[in-house]
Amino acid sequence: MKLLALVLFLLMYVLMIRFSSKRVYVVLTVAAIYLVTGILPLSAVPGAINWNVLLMIGGTMLLVDYFIDSYMPNRLADTILDKAGNVCMVTVLMSLFAGAVSAFMDNVATVLMIAPVGLAVCRQLKISPVPMILSIAVSSNLQGAATLVGDTTSIMLGAYAHMDFMDFFWMKGRPGIFFAVELGALATVPIMLWLFRKDRAPVKGGRKTEVKEKISSTLLLLLVATLIMASFFPNKPDITNGVVCMFYAILMMLLDYLRTREPEHVKRALAAVDYETLLLLTGLFMVIEGITQAGLIEDFADLIIKTGGNNIFLLFTIVVWGSVVVSAFVDNIPYVATMLPVLTSVTSMLGIQPYLLYFGLLTGATLGGNLTPIGASANITAVGLLKKNGHEVSFADFMKIGVPFTLTAVMVGYLYIWFFWR
Repeated sequence: MKLLALVLFLLMYVLMIRFSSKRVYVVLTVAAIYLVTGILPLSAVPGAINWNVLLMIGGTMLLVDYFIDSYMPNRLADTILDKAGNVCMVTVLMSLFAGAVSAFMDNVATVLMIAPVGLAVCRQLKISPVPMILSIAVSSNLQGAATLVGDTTSIMLGAYAHMDFMDFFWMKGRPGIFFAVELGALATVPIMLWLFRKDRAPVKGGRKTEVKEKISSTLLLLLVATLIMASFFPNKPDITNGVVCMFYAILMMLLDYLRTREPEHVKRALAAVDYETLLLLTGLFMVIEGITQAGLIEDFADLIIKTGGNNIFLLFTIVVWGSVVVSAFVDNIPYVATMLPVLTSVTSMLGIQPYLLYFGLLTGATLGGNLTPIGASANITAVGLLKKNGHEVSFADFMKIGVPFTLTAVMVGYLYIWFFWR
């Protein structure tokens, strides 16, 4: 049974890489086979699925869709254009803005929201938009790990490790992963200034975008505030954060309907939810529980320990830089879902706290996607937008920006996490 579980698990990864557009069907099929063969008992399914993660992602997606539709992000981007004197500074400020927004909302949504502004600026100046759009994408992907709601992998780690919103900032008397990500982001500013040093064409701000409504912006701020307040309540139900996110999403839909009396708005928001990601995660939770039941997680943990021995620094280094390499080519959602229980088992066997390796995993897996144009959904989205606008992006074009961004940010995060959490 263990051999069958392993073969199916490896086959799942191969097929996900080969047929990335069909990955949800691949995962759900493997999960179904696990159930039929008894690798995963039916009684274990409800406990295997992390409902808190699903509710957090679904609720955040709904609220963010209203936020984007309000044009508030575009208005903020207009303000940035007013502050920038030339193209180089526009690229830097737009990238930092994308990163800041991405710390609180989905990376792909951030790119879809901000990239069109960059395209418009480049069109006006008659310059190639490739460098600016790619910088926006990698900056967006970089800061997804900064907060509990910034990225799917952050939500997964928060739920798995029972971390609250404030734990990403300060946890167990130490500064959290937020500062590792932000320091990495700041370290990329000199990289951008060097890469785009020749882009000195002047830029002028244009007409300010009119904001349609401010309710979504207010509720998004209230969501963050509520998650912060909930962080201070001990022994609360594991599903608390998910319920909070879903509450604000439902409240937004209700208030929007009362304001407009147009059910089409609600239907549009519901249609904007990425149900494929939710199904993918559901299937992954089942598959991971299946390989756990089969004993493969413990076997994998034993292998890691044998490779790194009792040398914690070597284990940490393997986790961070191994995650960078893997995430450059493999979607980081299934990878993180697989590695979290493995690292828990590893640290349990060694008798140490797991947070050093948890944060190392999140740093490597999230930032590592910036090495290649296929390593993160935000990058794929940006390349697709550029292609749609007549600009082909090769691997080499992307890596000219992605590689220095990634190596700089990961190195800063790597050193920071080791210094504070070893």
